[in-house]
Amino acid sequence: MDQYELIRTAHRVYKKSIRRIRRETGHHRKTIRKALKGLEPKYRRQKRPRQPVMDPVAPIVEKWLKEDENRPRRQRHTAHRVYARLVEEHDFGGAESTVRRWVREWRAARGLGSAQAAVPLDPEAAREAEADWGTAWVEMAGKRRRAKLFLMRSRYSGKPFVRAYPWERQEMFFDAHMRAFDFYGGVFPVLVYDNLTPAVRRILRGGKRIEQERFISFRSHYTFEPRFCTPGRGEEKGGVEGLVGFARRNFLVPPPRVADFEELNRLLLERCLADGSRRLGGREDRRTIDERFEAEKARLLPLPDHPFDNFKALKVKVDAYQTVRVDRNRYSVPRAWVGRWVWAHVGCWKVSVYAADRRLAEHDRLFSAGQWQIDPLHYLDLIAERPGSFDSARPIRQWRGRWPDTYEVLLRRLRRRRGKSRGTREFVRILQLHESHTKDAVEEAVEKSLEHQCPGYETVRHLIRLAQSSTMQTEPLPAGLIPGVTDRKVSHTQVSLFDGLLGSAS
Repeated sequence: MDQYELIRTAHRVYKKSIRRIRRETGHHRKTIRKALKGLEPKYRRQKRPRQPVMDPVAPIVEKWLKEDENRPRRQRHTAHRVYARLVEEHDFGGAESTVRRWVREWRAARGLGSAQAAVPLDPEAAREAEADWGTAWVEMAGKRRRAKLFLMRSRYSGKPFVRAYPWERQEMFFDAHMRAFDFYGGVFPVLVYDNLTPAVRRILRGGKRIEQERFISFRSHYTFEPRFCTPGRGEEKGGVEGLVGFARRNFLVPPPRVADFEELNRLLLERCLADGSRRLGGREDRRTIDERFEAEKARLLPLPDHPFDNFKALKVKVDAYQTVRVDRNRYSVPRAWVGRWVWAHVGCWKVSVYAADRRLAEHDRLFSAGQWQIDPLHYLDLIAERPGSFDSARPIRQWRGRWPDTYEVLLRRLRRRRGKSRGTREFVRILQLHESHTKDAVEEAVEKSLEHQCPGYETVRHLIRLAQSSTMQTEPLPAGLIPGVTDRKVSHTQVSLFDGLLGSAS
């Protein structure tokens, strides 16, 4: 660098010629001319150096990477996979870092894998929000399971909403939106999505979409406009894409231990609310998320007067087992509807069965395959006709694990007194009291009938009616209230005195 300064100073300040500078310094005239043009002296590689480790396998690796161009994005070679194949198939002896560097330079030379440019956005308050699904693992009811996370995020304020579901079904997609709208206190006019199956049926050229009919009904009910991203370009909704990872790292680490989805969603809601005190980086002001949200909350679209009827209607036939099939699971209905067509209204957490406008049954929704959701009351009429099936009947076996021990005592006594068949029938009649009375009322009456040593259907029914009777239990009147009446003492009859009459009669 000293010689560079000497050459330029000699020529520019002292007006020395190139020949004289060459004679004084000993540098070649080409070197002097480069210095005078402003080219600083540094090493410049004339040709690519040899790579003795990679050169023998370079054509093979290049062939693999070129073939990847016609393969799905998620099934292309990573640098690690290239290294593993070289070791397995070609006895490669170099280091993995060498392969990684070669692959990185090869892709960079072709403009592959480089960072994408982004347009800085200045979102309008209360205008747009982004929505997406993510995945996380939790410990639920003592087991490790995967939960689907629905996420929505305001583009202006960054306020997040996260809710967990078992699946990504359309009814859960709608339920998540309704919960999010309640959380925000209004509806964003524009929602930005990927091309989610619950919303999009087909992608057409030119950015057009054929939407699901049910989704059209839903967005029309809440009067928002959907905008769908270009396929494979998740950066078009980068805010909610980042929220997926943020929620996993900050809301669900360590994986929470919860009893069910209700408890998990309470936890997620608490952490969404607590996140409102955070300040987002890269914003021009220092307002928190909640402070920014207050500026847009009043400008959101109002919620409709009535919520959307969020269920999927399926026409199903009741089989011989008094069940209908929904999502490969069975749900019971009353006996009278065997062999008839009914409608199953599949909601987010419930499955209801209807015949016209009459609701026949309602069950908690099952989220595994091959399970039975049975109401034992639907089968008691049939079991009463066939008492031999009592002990092996699935409805009874499921119920038996939940009913109190007093029911088992009552069943044994009835069978001992009346025989197995008649005793079973009478016990089933007692179980049928659950159809018209509360669980606590029947259980209390059964317990009292055993205390009185008088087990039986009529006794249990009488005790229930007695407990529900509106007859007033009054206290005795004060003794001095009515002289000659209320002050009289009535002694209790002693039954033993009548035993004397038996002796005199003999």
